[in-house]
Amino acid sequence: MRLEGDAWREFFDSFQHEAFRLETLPSYTVPEEEEELRRFLAGQTRPAEELHTDSYLLRVRNHIESGRRIRRVHTLTSPLGDHLKFQFEWGYAFSVQAGEEVNILDFATTPDPGLPRQDFWLFDDARVVLMHYAADGTQTGRELLEGADPVPYVAYKNLALEHAVPFTEYYKAD
Repeated sequence: MRLEGDAWREFFDSFQHEAFRLETLPSYTVPEEEEELRRFLAGQTRPAEELHTDSYLLRVRNHIESGRRIRRVHTLTSPLGDHLKFQFEWGYAFSVQAGEEVNILDFATTPDPGLPRQDFWLFDDARVVLMHYAADGTQTGRELLEGADPVPYVAYKNLALEHAVPFTEYYKAD
């Protein structure tokens, strides 16, 4: 089943205990972020007040305050390109402040423990949503794996978390 728009937001917000994301791409093309990326590349920093106005960050904070947990691991191979630096400084740095637990698994320093090359969300260790992307990193859809056995994805989550390091430990902005 495809999850788009409001159906995706409602599905995402319905988790009870934990949402986990595995990210595997070196860059993601998000048209809504083009202006922010341009500003980052021009040397600007993200306005601090966005921590209290950005809709995703507000959702994260609300989930955390309600006792739920959001974790993610981004796999990559350093050195970091401009897009990952942008994602780190304009994305993860703020997500961590909102309460999301962001971790990095750098294959340049840690061998790949056998993770898939497929982005996914795992909700409450029970429901899996595959994230699909075009070659340029543009999202093409989200697919709820109805009736799928979540056990392999729970194992991937545990493996990723075991080998990753916290974002704040991994990345220090220049």
